[in-house]
Parts: sequence; C-alpha cells; structure tokens
Amino acid sequence: MKFFKILLIPIVALIVGWISRHWFRSEEPVDFNTDIRPILNTKCISCHGGVKESAGFSLFSREDALRKTKSGKPAIIPGNAADSELIRRLLSEDEDERMPYHAAPLSNPEIAKMKQWINQGAPWADHWAYVKPEKKALPPATNWSDHPVDRFIQARWQADTLQPSSPADKATLLRRLSLDLIGLPPTSAEMQAFLADKSPKTYEKQVDRLLASPHFGERWASMWLDLARYSDTKGYEKDDYRNIWGFRDYVIRSFNQDKPFDQFTLEQLAGDLLPEPTEEQIIATAYHRNTANNDEGGTDDEEFRTTAVLDRVSNTWEVWQGTTMACVQCHSHPYDPIRHQEFYESMAFFNNTRDEDVPGEYPNLNKYQPEAELKIKQVKAWLHQQLPAPEAAAGSKTIEHLLQFTEPKIHPHAFDQLTNAALSDGKYLGGGHAGYARLKNVNLTGKANLLLSIRSNQKEGTLEIRQDKLDGEVIGVYQNKKTIGRGNQRVLVKLKPGTGIHDLYFVFKNAAQPNPQDYVCQLEYVLFLEDLPGSSKPGYLENEQTLLALLNAEMEQIPVMRENPSELSRKNWVFVRGNWLTKGPEVQPNTPRFLPDFKNFKKNRLGLAQWLVSPENPLTARVTVNRFWEQLFGTGLVESLEDFGSQGSKPSHPELLDWLAIHFQREQNWQIKKLLRLLVLSKTYQQSSRVNARLLAKDPANRLLARGPRVRLSAEQIRDQALATGSLLSSKMYGASVMPPQPPGVWQVVYSGMQWETSEGEDAYRRALYTFWRRSSPYPSLLTFDAAGREVCVSRRIRTNTPLQALVTLNDTVYLTAARGLAQQMQNMSATPQNQIKAGYYRALFKQPNFATLHVLTRLYQQSEQHFTQKTQELQKFLPAIDHQLKNAPQLAALTVVANAIMNLDEFITKE
Repeated sequence: MKFFKILLIPIVALIVGWISRHWFRSEEPVDFNTDIRPILNTKCISCHGGVKESAGFSLFSREDALRKTKSGKPAIIPGNAADSELIRRLLSEDEDERMPYHAAPLSNPEIAKMKQWINQGAPWADHWAYVKPEKKALPPATNWSDHPVDRFIQARWQADTLQPSSPADKATLLRRLSLDLIGLPPTSAEMQAFLADKSPKTYEKQVDRLLASPHFGERWASMWLDLARYSDTKGYEKDDYRNIWGFRDYVIRSFNQDKPFDQFTLEQLAGDLLPEPTEEQIIATAYHRNTANNDEGGTDDEEFRTTAVLDRVSNTWEVWQGTTMACVQCHSHPYDPIRHQEFYESMAFFNNTRDEDVPGEYPNLNKYQPEAELKIKQVKAWLHQQLPAPEAAAGSKTIEHLLQFTEPKIHPHAFDQLTNAALSDGKYLGGGHAGYARLKNVNLTGKANLLLSIRSNQKEGTLEIRQDKLDGEVIGVYQNKKTIGRGNQRVLVKLKPGTGIHDLYFVFKNAAQPNPQDYVCQLEYVLFLEDLPGSSKPGYLENEQTLLALLNAEMEQIPVMRENPSELSRKNWVFVRGNWLTKGPEVQPNTPRFLPDFKNFKKNRLGLAQWLVSPENPLTARVTVNRFWEQLFGTGLVESLEDFGSQGSKPSHPELLDWLAIHFQREQNWQIKKLLRLLVLSKTYQQSSRVNARLLAKDPANRLLARGPRVRLSAEQIRDQALATGSLLSSKMYGASVMPPQPPGVWQVVYSGMQWETSEGEDAYRRALYTFWRRSSPYPSLLTFDAAGREVCVSRRIRTNTPLQALVTLNDTVYLTAARGLAQQMQNMSATPQNQIKAGYYRALFKQPNFATLHVLTRLYQQSEQHFTQKTQELQKFLPAIDHQLKNAPQLAALTVVANAIMNLDEFITKE
C-alpha cells in the first residue's frame, strides 16, 4: 500500500501538470489593444488617467498602473487577479466601493477579460499607430486585378464573400477623375476625345493629362488651406485685412511642381532655418502665421502671442501626426501616452520666433517695387566696389536682411515704468513732455544705430535715449518731425559707442507743445543696429540715405517666421493647468517619449520638421496617405483623419494603410502625384458606384469598397463646376483674393471699415479658392456647403444635407448667373426647346435625361416661358438689362430656370 501511494503521487502530479499545461495552452492570450484598452478608455480612464488619478491609481501607462496607490499597495498584481484590488473593486456589491464609481458595473465578459489579462501578467501594448509600419507582402493577384491596392481590397472581401462591382461607364469615370484631380468637370471636347479614344491606355492618358494640369495645384491647395487655417484676415474683433495670399500661391505652385511632401513639410515649418533659404521657402513659413492676431485696443500682446503659439503646437500635431494634442495643454492626455509636460516641450520648438501680437504682424517679408529693387542692386554694387569680395558678400547679406525683414524689432509692450507715457490704443508707445519709459537689458555691444518707426503731429521736441538711469548719459537723440499724413516713418538715430547690457530710458521732451496731454511722438518699434557695411568708405552717407528711403518705400509685406537671435531667446515653462500666467517647471524642446527618440535632431523647428518626416516616425506617412485616400474615396482608411490615437477609428484596411505609407515614403519619395496616380489607376477606384440590396446590407457606408465612391462635392467644387458648366469660370491663376457677388449686408463687423467691394470682369468668376476669406464672415454660399470657417485647423469637413443648400443653388447670384450662361449655350446648341434641354442636361452631367426627367424639365420650361411672356416685369427682374431686351428673352429666361434646376440635381452636386 505504501508503495502504491508513493507511485500514485508522481502520477497525479503528472496528470495535474498535463491538465494545467493543456488548459493554459488552449486559453487564447488577451490582446491589450483589442480587449483591454477599450474597457479602460470607456469605463476607467476618466477617473484614473491623464486628467485625474483618483486614490493615486492611474492607468496612463503600465508603469503607472503597477505602482503603489494611496493605500500603499498596487491595484494590479500581475499574474494574480484574485489578490488584485482592481478586480475586488470591480466585483464589490458596495456601491461606494464598486468601480466604475457610481456608474453601471462592467459586464461579466468584461470582468472575465480583465481577470484573464491580469493572470497573464497584465501585458501592455503600444497603440497600433505608434508602432513603426512594416511593409507586408502583397496578397495574391486575382483574375480581377494585380494592382497592389486592389489586391489588399479584394483580400478583405473574402470574409464577407463580396465581389467587385462592374467598371463605371467612361463618361462617369472621366467626370469623377477630373473632379477628383483638378476639381473641375471635363470640357465637352475632353469628354468627346476620351469617348472616341479606343486605345488600351486611354484612361491612363487622362490621368497623366490631369496630373499635369495647372489646375491640379488649385484643387489640392483648397484641401491644404483648411489645414493651414488660411484666411485673408487676422481674426478676433476687428478681423482686419492680412496680406498673406502669397502663401496660398506657394501652396498651389508646390502641388503643381509635385514638391515632395517631406520638402513641403520642411519649408512650411522651418523654411527660414534652411541653409540659404529662397524667397519661396521663406513665404512657406507663413503656414504658421495664419494664426489669429488681436488688434483690439487694451489686449495683452503677450497673451495673444502665446495663444498663437499654442495653436501652432496643436496644429502641427494634428496635421502631421493625426494626434489630438490640444487637450494636453491643460493636463496629460486622457487616452494616449502624452504627458502634460510634453505639450510644453513641443511648444518650446515654436516659442522662439520673433512674431508678436501687434498690428504690423511683424516679422514680414518685404517685397519691393521694381524701381526699389534697382536701388538695392546699386547699393550692393557700391559695396562690391569699396570692399574685398568676402566683406562685400557679407555686407550684401546684412543689407538684404535689413531690407527684407528689418528684425529683430522691439515693440512697445517690451517697455516698462511708463511715466506720463502710455501705449496708445494698446499698441504705440507715446509720451508727453517729460514723460519716459524704460527698456530693460539691451545689449549695446557693437550697436551704432537705432532705427525708429515713429509718428508725430508735433513739429518740435526731442526723444532722448539715456543709459542706465533717467538722468543718465544721453547716448542718442531724435529731433522730432511732423509725420501726419505719412504714417509711421523709419528714421535712424546715431548712438554713442557702448558695450554690455544696459537699461535704456526713452525720454520725451517738448515744453512748447500747446496741449501738455498730447504725445510728443509715438513709437511703433525700435531696432538696434550695428554700423552698416562700408561705413568708412566714400559715398557711405548717400547709400545710408538710400537704404533709409527704401525702408520708407511702398512695399508688399507678407507675415513670415523668423527665429530670435540668441540674446532675445525665450525660456519655456509648463503652464500649470494650461494657464499662461502660472509657470511650472522649465522645459527644453523635445518630442513625446512614446515616439521615436529626438536626440539626433537639432532642437529647433527645422529639427522638429526633419524628425516628422524621418523614416522612424510611425505617423506622418500614414496620416498623409490617409488624407489623400479620403479625398478620393470619401472616407479615410482611418475615418478619423484628425485622430489616429486610441480613441480614433480603427483602420478598415490596416495592411493596405501601412503598405501605402511605406511605398509613399520609400519608393515614391513622398511625391503626391505618384500616390494619386497609383490610387486612381486601381480598379477599386474605377468601379461603378451603383448600389444593390446585398451591398447595402453588408456594407452601407462602403468601407469595404466593393463599389465606387459616391459623395457630395466640396463647397468649392460645387461652385466651380457651376461656373465651368455655364462657361463663365475664369482660368486666371494666382494673385490677390477676389470678392465675387455675395448678398448685401453680410459684412457688418464692428470697429472695422472694411467693405465687400464686388470684383468686376473675370475676377467675379474666378475659382472659389481665390475668394476673399474673412474669418468673422466667411463667404456664405461656401459656408452653407460646409466649407471650413478657418478659425482653426480642420482635417475633415462634415457633409450635411440641409434645405439651405438647395436655396443657395436655386437663388444665389452666382448660380443664377451660371444657369443663364448654360441657357445661352443651350440656345446655341439646338433650335427646339426639347433638344436644347437635352443638350444642356448632357453638358452638365454627360448623359442623356431619361423620359421621365425630360418630361418634367420640358414641362418646367413651358410653364416658365408662359410666365415670363405674360409678366414682362418679372422678366426684367430675372434677366439683366441687356438680355431681357432680346427678342427671345422669355425663352432665354425659361431655359435659365431649367438650367438652374439641372444644376440643383443631386447628380450634379455629387461625385457619382
């Protein structure tokens, strides 16, 4: 018996071990991202995450989750769910103990998953978007297609036993392609040529033609300007004019040149920091000067400068990383591993620029008139005559910088100890007789000149610059002059040689001025300068005066980015709870720790831009290809374009997304035209958009793409298509924004004298892209069709369907004018009303109307003709003076009504 017991023990142990091994092998491992993260994000994170850490317990990261809580014990014990406080709280029947606190309890399956996860060691995993993509092997080719996109799409169909739809008919396909690639419908001639071309590569030839079109850049710039929050005005209360259309033209040219997206990124975020930047690369930096600027008197310039910088941080992370960084301004991210401090480390990249919240929107790129450019060349030629080549070259760069940027300016808000002096309208430093203001910590080493931007209504008086104290040594004096009628004048004051850092007192004097309350003069800015090149050479004084005259000449000014010199560099702190007045720890430029290391990059905007487009960054290429996919197919592979984080949408085709991202980055070298060509040549894109009951039941939103895209056109495309169909659309490109017709009384903004002055001639019919955009009052018809207001970055426009949209296309001046243009074409196309209607319908939609449609339109024509024939007063109101005097005016008016109805059809405003 004893022998039997001894023999039984190892046998039982063996059986138990076998059962245990078998049991744990059969148990599927829990996937953190699929099974656990959704539970934590929806049920736990609001109290135990980046915003709050109730009871000292945080699920922000695994390290946080496993640390001791306020009780002195960890809430999670890896491998031991039974003894983990988290599980006990989830199962508790006491409502004050059970988690989630005073909310619905977790379901039994959810609790089972949590137990299983802890028993398996509570493994953590990075969200899929934060893991560097790997290029997977292409799925097998099929009889349908061997195109890479199609192979991924068809592989996904297998689970749902879907089949591809038939190809779209040629006319539909060309209209779709043309609207997608250049934002305009094909012309009749282009359509006829395509239909007549029976060669094997006829469609491919159309793709290449459209990619080469100058209108390509206009179409895609429209998308990018939403991201750049582009506007022709500054925003806030006055919402005054901003001269920044040069940036819009830069974007158009970049798309037309097929500028690689990595270069496009570097130029916009840090073009000024590139070696020997071109004028175009400097203009590109206006991307981040599209932030709002508050001109209201009495506002704190530093507050609104800071607001602009905060916006630049959030914008950059949303556009290039698909990351919702804005909430991290106040606390750590609720759902993604971004700590509060890391927002301000990102902000440090952008917080060392010269720009201030001032009316002049400095720094600007100054662009001179041709006669001024000639004078600049003459000054440079004088330098080369007087100085050795290296000194002359350096001197030319100094002069270029002075004339191009006139930086680093110091603005009135930098002065303190104002006595009998004030910031006039919160912007200009004015001082009465014996008034003064102090400017602290000025480095005078090598500074020989002081450039003042100044104005005055007094003929006499002085402005003294005194060193270190109010009665200190006078190091410079400006003799006051009356400038009323000429605005701010740039003047040069000679300074006594000095070294070191000093406080300077600006003392205003004019004992003779009639009203002691008047300002002696007012300063817009001051700029300390070294001796200009060639100061000891013959002819210097004449050239100095020439330079001063150039600084006072008329010029075009474009807001751009410029980095602070070292003596003016800013420090960076965490803002406690996002309050810019409450400074926390000091920080240095850096990127969030959950993303690839930043240590190999320079800690400035250029380094950040290079990091964003580096091969190691897991997000930029994914986010970018997803954005262009959405423009073609209506929905992104990741639907939430703005959020690739754990609360964003899951990718419908993750392997395809990663393959496209790597292919775009490596093989296509970031070239957007190559990416778009690849996508539109796929058979997936070329499918018919017709839907049937089975497709609608299996895939109502068309996420699996077993049919072609069918979505409403963008606001700009709807307007441009109407004008093109009416043969009114201007082909004029570039230049200042225009003001097409809009309803009267729309612009009623307080404290602003800006007026909507309707453009004349072809400028009234330019593409919507060129329409003057005012943030406080955007162009109404575009806004009705969901165009972005441009106050902030918009990654994804919503698509609404409201009665207001039909009212716009039926009543807006632009659409009625376009309809009249189509009606005039219809009259020229045929002699009979019915054939005219057929011709107009085909011109708009590139297909013939069916019998029922033709019947309705013909009846509409007959009723309208009768109405206008009988009521000549209505005819005169409906048609312009010239047209209503024509012999066939009632017929033209009736055809205009029909054309207007055609342009109001869903088929016309939809990409079929």
